[in-house]
Amino acid sequence: MLETQLISAAEAGDTDKVKSLLQQGASIETRDASGATALLVATHENRVDAARALIEAGADVNAKDKIQDSPYLYAGARGHLEIMKLTLAHGADLKSTNRYGGTALIPAAERGHVETVKALIEAGVDINHVNRLGWTALLEAIILGTGGEKHTEIVRLLIKAGADVNLADGEGVSPLSHARQRGYGSIETLLVDAGAR
Repeated sequence: MLETQLISAAEAGDTDKVKSLLQQGASIETRDASGATALLVATHENRVDAARALIEAGADVNAKDKIQDSPYLYAGARGHLEIMKLTLAHGADLKSTNRYGGTALIPAAERGHVETVKALIEAGVDINHVNRLGWTALLEAIILGTGGEKHTEIVRLLIKAGADVNLADGEGVSPLSHARQRGYGSIETLLVDAGAR
């Protein structure tokens, strides 16, 4: 079946085969058992050229699988910067959320993907969006981050972009309290300088 071959070619990053199958009439929005499209499968494997070919052929960058991942959300969360930028240029829904109710910015901040965070901020994603855990990107960068150079830079970027440094978690614990509890001195300094209490 052409569609099964399309998903396999996308996963393998065989761009020529992807293009050939599309020309033969393979449905671009076909899904595998997990609900993933060929574009999402290519995104999982960070197959940039295959993803580009699919996007340029009109693949939906917001199509979600059964666990609420889309090519845009997954690329953001994993720091697959080139694919994420392609999705942003082709209609990524900045308000779309993952299964945790978070935007792409939140897992990108948590995982220390500095360039991805920069690109999402520039694209205009909501800096202060709160996910189902009651956390913003700033809180996740502190709570689930390492306190190291990458997470400190992400905190700096988020503050510069207008993150609310006093927006507490669901239990009322502030970003500053979380940074202090973890001994993240550099982050604590950034927060205090930005007016955190």
